[in-house]
Amino acid sequence: MKKIIVIFLCLLQWQCGSKVVKKMNGVSFVATREKAVQENVELLKELHATHAAIMPFGFIRELNSPDIIYNTERQWYGETKEGVLQYIRLLHKNRIKVMLKPQIWIWRGEFTGNMKMTSEEDWQRLEKSYEDFILTYASVAEESGVEIFCVGTELEQFVQNRPGFWDQLIIKIRDIYKGKLTYAANWDEYGRVPFWSSLDYIGVDAYFPLSEKKTPSTEELRRGWQPWKEKLRALSLEHRKKVLFTEFGYRSMDYTAHKPWLVDRTEEGVNLQAQVNAKNAIFEEFWREDWFAGGFVWKWFPGHENAGGSSDNRFTPQNKPAEAVIRSYYKAY
Repeated sequence: MKKIIVIFLCLLQWQCGSKVVKKMNGVSFVATREKAVQENVELLKELHATHAAIMPFGFIRELNSPDIIYNTERQWYGETKEGVLQYIRLLHKNRIKVMLKPQIWIWRGEFTGNMKMTSEEDWQRLEKSYEDFILTYASVAEESGVEIFCVGTELEQFVQNRPGFWDQLIIKIRDIYKGKLTYAANWDEYGRVPFWSSLDYIGVDAYFPLSEKKTPSTEELRRGWQPWKEKLRALSLEHRKKVLFTEFGYRSMDYTAHKPWLVDRTEEGVNLQAQVNAKNAIFEEFWREDWFAGGFVWKWFPGHENAGGSSDNRFTPQNKPAEAVIRSYYKAY
């Protein structure tokens, strides 16, 4: 009898020790000119994705322009309120959860973190415009039962210069939307965000520099993660909130982990192995951690058959070896 009990306890201990904690296995679902169709979502299910980020855009002309243009007939369907609702309904029908992540795009691709007004009048105009923009989509999030709402993406100067506005904005969002909240901080901004205590997840766009090598190995990249990982873990413990990679990804090019945030037309040589190694490293380092909530791959195009491919050096993992890496980890977690 004692032997049976010992065996039972050993099996129980093994099962508890090997329990896999489910993560948010997400993709950043790129908006298109057309409605999303079932075929687009079937491929997400085959990837074992559990979440998708939907990203309606508002547009600003210059870094110091206070007016946000959004939800217009000139935008692509998937960037409008109508398109967002259609995408969400289709994803929910397929039991894929949604993070609604309204974002700002500045003409010529200027970095949103540098957006800064030159007068008090313009700051107030920007605040009014941004509040209208974000509360519009907070209402969409509540109406459609979205699981996570992102209150902003990479807006460091706006956040640092107008902290009181953000405190009040989060209160107004919570009055409308009853789900979970996050903010997508840039990789070099997250430590200075003053309102993590008011949100549910510490959101980070995880483009951390890890290696200057042309094709760093997975082990080299894992070593490169250590100082960043320790800071993220410490912040999670400080605020008692899990870290969520609101974006993560690497281009399939040489030196991909040197400056992973590059979104320009850099034409470094295509390097599919570097992308694979970088994906393996981030999964190995984070997906086992209980203080880590998961992440959203940057980025995934609905038209899968025409996306990525072996000659493409951009971020998408589609039709590249990195896609299989994601599928493997997403299936496991």
